[in-house]
Amino acid sequence: MATFGITVGASFPHLNGFKSVTKHPVCSVSRKGATGTILVTGSVGSYSSRHHRYIYRLSSSSSKIMASTTKEIEKLGIKIVKSPPESKLSELGVRSWPKWGCPPSKFPWTYSSKETCYLLEGNVKVYPDGSDEAVQIVAGDLVVFPKGMSCTWDVSEAVDKHYKFD
Repeated sequence: MATFGITVGASFPHLNGFKSVTKHPVCSVSRKGATGTILVTGSVGSYSSRHHRYIYRLSSSSSKIMASTTKEIEKLGIKIVKSPPESKLSELGVRSWPKWGCPPSKFPWTYSSKETCYLLEGNVKVYPDGSDEAVQIVAGDLVVFPKGMSCTWDVSEAVDKHYKFD
């Protein structure tokens, strides 16, 4: 868990090795602590396409960053939000979307429309056509597949998901 001094509107250049920027207003600031939300962004490794966003909640009793984070990743055209907050799922109406599932298997798939899905259970490696690299999605991930993407799903743990096509 990282600690830091906070100033409204400042950037924090060495927070967990990422360049960070306040994106949401800090509700209150005092010498003892703050409440609010900050967004930390940065590139991981030498691949600029691996851009991550972390959203940290600040505690009102201290200026320590709490452990619960939301991580947004885009890889090979697939967008993933790791552990989205329940408020985000409610805002999207995820729990009212249809459900789909499958046992461990491997199969090709083409998205004729954009699909947004939320994995309740499962572990999948998605291999977009033309790439030897996989995108791994697991239970708790909110995922967006672009219209027109062709890929192979390699399901190692049975999938149960909510989904919506746009």
